[in-house]
Amino acid sequence: MKLQQFIPCLLPVSGLALVAALSLAQAQQATEYQPGIGQEGKDVVWVPTNQAVVNKMLDMANVTANDFLIDLGSGDGRLVITAAKRGAKAIGIEYNPDMVELSKRNAAKEGLADKVTFMKADIFESDFSQATVLTLFLLPHLNVRLRPTILVMKPGVRVVSNTFDMGDWPPEERANLAGDCMSHCTALFWIVPAKVQGRWQMPRGEFVLEQKYQMLSGTMKLGKVSTAINGGKMTADQIAFSVGTTRYTGRVNGNAIEGISKSATGETKWQAKRAD
Repeated sequence: MKLQQFIPCLLPVSGLALVAALSLAQAQQATEYQPGIGQEGKDVVWVPTNQAVVNKMLDMANVTANDFLIDLGSGDGRLVITAAKRGAKAIGIEYNPDMVELSKRNAAKEGLADKVTFMKADIFESDFSQATVLTLFLLPHLNVRLRPTILVMKPGVRVVSNTFDMGDWPPEERANLAGDCMSHCTALFWIVPAKVQGRWQMPRGEFVLEQKYQMLSGTMKLGKVSTAINGGKMTADQIAFSVGTTRYTGRVNGNAIEGISKSATGETKWQAKRAD
């Protein structure tokens, strides 16, 4: 039998196979999970973060390739994916397994499947202590529930929330976006402060600090003279406060502080060690 006699038979079979493959692909695409805005979740309903807000949140936290970002309640993965595009190591923690798989597909479409990780887990049972940046889009009472865990993280960890605050922990910065963003258009930024509350011994005196989040107050005693501490603040491990007309700045390293004091008479090095 000549070869050309086979061709009329082979073409229909090949064509049917192609049609079947296309139909299967279309069917799979049609059945892929697609979330609905406002759908119920474990702790919150799902509302996607506007991309402009995503960008602003990452800008406020100054996310770079040196960062390890964890998104608590990562939804469709857009914030994690955007962070990965900036070179950061990024992980999303999401309770809904369908959203986790959707996030993985979204990352694959961006060519970032090997650059990000999405975990099916409960954020309240997850260890995110190694992150340098935390991002959230949760309700205020959930943020407050997470707050004690966040505050024991390494000083300098940056935290950014879409719209919702941390109770009475005041943010370092708040930004409101306009433009195409129609709802949930506010980004709030915090920095985890070092813990300095207590008594500190200096070579010629001592001071006692009271701390509420990043804000400091207290009293310094030099000789027999006690003076109130004013304008005190922690920014990560950097401390600053005033005693009278002298401004003290320094770096906290565990149970020690070293820095510079400035007054009308000039600059002087100072140091202190924790005494309690």
